[in-house]
Amino acid sequence: MAKVFKKTSGNGGLTLYLGKRDYVDHMSSVDKVDGVVKLDPADFGDRKVFVQLACAFRYGSDDLDVIGLCFRKDIWIQHVQIYPENHKPELSAMHDTLLKKAGDNAHAFSFEIPNNLPCSVSLQPGPDDQGKACGVDFEVKTYLAKEKSNPDEKIEKKDTARLIIRKIQFAPSEVGAGPKADICKSFMMSDKPVHLEAAMEKDLYFHGEAIPIKIKINNESNKTVKKFKVTVDQTTDIVLYSADKYTKAVFTQEFGETVDPSGTYENTLTITPLLADNKEKRGLALDGRLKDEDTNLASTTMLRQGVEKDVLGILVSYKIKINLMVAGGGLLGGLTASDVTVELPLMLMHPKPAGILFINTHTNV
Repeated sequence: MAKVFKKTSGNGGLTLYLGKRDYVDHMSSVDKVDGVVKLDPADFGDRKVFVQLACAFRYGSDDLDVIGLCFRKDIWIQHVQIYPENHKPELSAMHDTLLKKAGDNAHAFSFEIPNNLPCSVSLQPGPDDQGKACGVDFEVKTYLAKEKSNPDEKIEKKDTARLIIRKIQFAPSEVGAGPKADICKSFMMSDKPVHLEAAMEKDLYFHGEAIPIKIKINNESNKTVKKFKVTVDQTTDIVLYSADKYTKAVFTQEFGETVDPSGTYENTLTITPLLADNKEKRGLALDGRLKDEDTNLASTTMLRQGVEKDVLGILVSYKIKINLMVAGGGLLGGLTASDVTVELPLMLMHPKPAGILFINTHTNV
């Protein structure tokens, strides 16, 4: 028997049923949200039963609402009325399963999630933060009310039942060619430059997968390459009424390799950015989580071409930086020290489970 998720309202009159909580964004479309609500209308009076699906940005804990601060901003919301019935979706196999499970007096509903909405992302709370994490979430809620969405009508908590769901993306079937970058940098008091090249085998890696980076250094200068550092940066773009972008390092490692004047270096280094090494970093973007289950660094946001400007919410991207620290010689050594840096884009995602078709028409953020 397939797993069923259900939640009953405090008054016992509404029971919400869903067959799954993860809904896949295939780029061209998103899985439909098919569900059922079982009703016990004894205490409904003149109230109607509605179901809503909302995509919202949450930026505080529920406790803030007590002092009148709004802690959710709806990005997209849709309502349907199921009692008295005026929404009758075409029944799917999922509906049939849930209707059998729910029994008598159960009503089906269906929502289509637009494919220009963000995926579920949460921002990692700091060690002392309380309440629910900030981020983008999707919530299915059934409730009793006289009107569908009258802001003046008070809906009691006991008259609602809700379940958080996730909109997720998987890696496309085809992986692209690996990115390459190179730089040739000249220095004060040196006739010749330092060449740095970096390359990856492919453009997309799975969470937890080792990432090999091929590095070549050709030091034609009279300076010494003292060491170099590899960093993976996560850039989080929060797009609501105004854009807010910030970058946090999720992997940093120094390599104490020296390359003398006229020397060369060639090697393949392996790195693996993991959430386990970043548990204390407040505000880091993570894949949306249900309750307190384990999650991982947020997956790279993939957008259909043409919708980049229309998407609200949280967009996530990564880049790898390779930074050489080059020291000068002689009395001015410290003053003439310099850095040589290249950057490579990185996509981090989950592999697609067997049986899910994926049409690749993407651009990554």
